[in-house]
Amino acid sequence: MAHSSFNFSAEVIAFREPLRYYALSLTSSREEANDLVQETMLKAFTYQKRFKANTNLKAWLYTIMRNIFINNYRRNQKFRTIVDTTKESYYLNIPQSTKDPNNPESALRYKEVYSEMNALTEDFRVPLIMYFEGFKYKEIAEKLDLPIGTVKSRIFLARKQVALALQDTQKLPVAQAS
Repeated sequence: MAHSSFNFSAEVIAFREPLRYYALSLTSSREEANDLVQETMLKAFTYQKRFKANTNLKAWLYTIMRNIFINNYRRNQKFRTIVDTTKESYYLNIPQSTKDPNNPESALRYKEVYSEMNALTEDFRVPLIMYFEGFKYKEIAEKLDLPIGTVKSRIFLARKQVALALQDTQKLPVAQAS
């Protein structure tokens, strides 16, 4: 037995305050908590058909909120990831406290990476940028209406092209000792 839209909406809205308290405990910021509540309610209404009647709506909403919070955290962590252009192409996570946004080398490197990403054709650029913004392969595939295998392949090839282009920019003449 499915909920009617009116009953479901009323039940979800009734949990607004408990959700706000939970969001505040996760974010410790009133503004971020409000955004999290709004995003949770939007997802609840979007995926209303996935809710099973006679189950715990509060737990379902809290799970949605927790997942959104975790995904946002992961998305933010990806922004803290830089590419090491050594032969091994490591991806290094540098804690935010050690980053110096005023460091000219960091700013230049950031510009180089994004310049190379933006130089890619749209078929490769869009999935790669979405991936680095924290979207999962499945989400990218759904949003771009592509098979997941195509998305994975394009991201792999795009990363390879960017790494190769960045490696080429690092080939500077070496001074010879006399």
